Amino acid sequence: MMKKYFSFLTSADIVTLTFLLFLSLIEIVFYHRIDHWYILLIRNTASILFIYNIAKYVDRRKTNVVPIIRSARDWYLVPAILFIYTQTSSIAHSLHGKDYDGLLIAIDRALFGVDPTVWVYQFTHPIITEILQLAYSSYYLFFIALFFEFYRRSDRSEFYSGAMMIVYGFYLSYIGYMLVPAVGPRFTLHDFFSYDTELPGLFLTPLLRDIINSGGGIVAGVTNPIEFVHRDAFPSGHTQLTLTAMHLAFTKRSMHRRWLLVVGSLLIIATVYLRYHYLIDVIAGVCFFFFTVWSGKRLDRWWNERVKNL
Repeated sequence: MMKKYFSFLTSADIVTLTFLLFLSLIEIVFYHRIDHWYILLIRNTASILFIYNIAKYVDRRKTNVVPIIRSARDWYLVPAILFIYTQTSSIAHSLHGKDYDGLLIAIDRALFGVDPTVWVYQFTHPIITEILQLAYSSYYLFFIALFFEFYRRSDRSEFYSGAMMIVYGFYLSYIGYMLVPAVGPRFTLHDFFSYDTELPGLFLTPLLRDIINSGGGIVAGVTNPIEFVHRDAFPSGHTQLTLTAMHLAFTKRSMHRRWLLVVGSLLIIATVYLRYHYLIDVIAGVCFFFFTVWSGKRLDRWWNERVKNL
């Protein structure tokens, strides 16, 4: 019975559908705290129906599928990650009614005796800032480059298993956002409106920051950005998923592996240097990475060997 209704789904489909159902349950239970919860619930339901039915349609038609539909079936995960990120990080504060930046700051001070983003300021320079801002902003390019390569290989099993690992990692980080909502040191330990004067770059830094701010929920020109920004500091998803991408690049012999190693390492440094994360966020991101790889491989194997092949 299970094989009849679910065998055409990949492990990435399953973790995405499961997380959408989990989010919907959260929104139903805490509806009194979440604005427009019913709209989110409708969107989640529509997303679930789309994923299930397009996967079923492509499986039934086999090779006789219009290329654009095949591409939509395989690549819907990209907008799904962004859609779910926006939803989870934006409702995190509503679930608790407060942020936990004070706790994260206290942990950093207890572990290191300083505020790492304040301490690192002595080493800042416009050239370093420009390089690190470029590296930080290349985050999503890692996954597009990596999975486009896997998709073009004759055996797409690496594309599907790798996609499962990445989306699973994203969803784990989103759970962290909901459990420990925080805005990050650029709002708490530093003056957000002095960001560009204290950490100037060279050419592209202001534009890249505006793009990142917009993606993080900050409306241009607002006087109270902390009320709009998504709560996505803990754990550092940039650290967790960059390490996951690097792991996949080396284990699957990607031609991008050396580029990912260099730029990915700079990105992780940038998370603290650019004041997006506390150092404890980065440490948590490393821990989340190890758990993602350890449990993700087992979930993928269980689905493909035990469920799909029943």
